[in-house]
Amino acid sequence: MIAFLCFLLILCVLGCIILYKHGNSSKLNQHKLIRENQELFDTNKELNAAALQNQQNQVHQEKELLLQISSLEKQLADSEDTRRTTLSQKKSSEVRLGHIAETLAPFLDQFDFDPENCVFLGKPIDYISFDDDAVTLIEVKSGKSQLNSKQRHIRDLVKNNLVNWKEIRIQ
Repeated sequence: MIAFLCFLLILCVLGCIILYKHGNSSKLNQHKLIRENQELFDTNKELNAAALQNQQNQVHQEKELLLQISSLEKQLADSEDTRRTTLSQKKSSEVRLGHIAETLAPFLDQFDFDPENCVFLGKPIDYISFDDDAVTLIEVKSGKSQLNSKQRHIRDLVKNNLVNWKEIRIQ
């Protein structure tokens, strides 16, 4: 019986050893899992920080782009204002040059009428020439300027022989 009790004691000791080793192994596995979880947590934390940094960089880049767009829009508006001002000044000087040309026209070689027989009207027709054999309406143009609609209408009336004479007596 002692042998049996010794055998049982040995079995118990072996069982305890197995359980102890299994318990240590389980604790090792737990420690290993805790370490892995901590590594995953740290990696996740790093990825979140990197994502946040990327988002902040993107917001910063978008702000810079919006500032550049705003600056370019302002430059474009300034450029358009300058162009409009320049164009307006150019047109104004062309009009003044046209008025000067109208005034000096009777003294130029291209003017085919005697200046002494011409009367300056200015608008809508520049001159009327009273020669011995004809009365002529004269419009002086310079550069690429065109007749306006009223001048074209007067030209068409003359060409269609729709010019009349009217004498008015005042008493």
